[in-house]
Amino acid sequence: MGGRGPKRELAEKIAGEITLSDDPGATLRKWRTDFDVSQTDLAGELDVSSSVISDYESGRRESPGIGVVGRLVEGLLAIDERRGGDRIRQYGRVLSAGFDSDVVHDLREYATSIPLVQLYDDIDATEIATGGTDRISGHTVIDSIQAITRLSSEEFFRLYGQSTNRVLVFTGVTRGESPLVALRVVNPTPNAVVLHGIDEDELWPHAADLARIDGYSLAVTNEPLEDLLDHLVTLE
Repeated sequence: MGGRGPKRELAEKIAGEITLSDDPGATLRKWRTDFDVSQTDLAGELDVSSSVISDYESGRRESPGIGVVGRLVEGLLAIDERRGGDRIRQYGRVLSAGFDSDVVHDLREYATSIPLVQLYDDIDATEIATGGTDRISGHTVIDSIQAITRLSSEEFFRLYGQSTNRVLVFTGVTRGESPLVALRVVNPTPNAVVLHGIDEDELWPHAADLARIDGYSLAVTNEPLEDLLDHLVTLE
């Protein structure tokens, strides 16, 4: 895996996380599922039995050394490349923007702007408050707790990528109060915000008012996170 491109950086990140983890098997399982690769597919890529992968992930087999970890990571990346490389590009965008993948799940600019309603339809989102723009040019998917507890105001602004004409999707939301209050201290605000993981009746009562005051569209969705990310990959 020569070079210092996104693939190399991602490979080093995954290998480092697995090797240094207190539970390497669980960390391997996390990355395998993030890449939507089955144990059978990974085993086939490495020419081993599925039980080998299962044993590593369950801890039944001694924790893999750096050489085995390297092969496992190469297998995941090779499978993703054959599928079109969506996961490599996704993590590459996040890493190149200077974020950890546990803070930012995806950050992307579109080739052309798209109707906001198209994105809402694709991720099964319900609009709570309308904003001033009906088209957007990108999205950022953020773990709300990680972002609020770990990012400085300058780093928070970098969530906008190349433009504020985008949707910020906050995951792991319980009521929506924290991310919306955090947005009040960031200027300018995005054109749209999606709170992921809640239904409309669970939303903080003042959420719509804050969205209207700051002029952005606000929506909620309960779409499973992996499905949401998969749908966003298809947007042009």
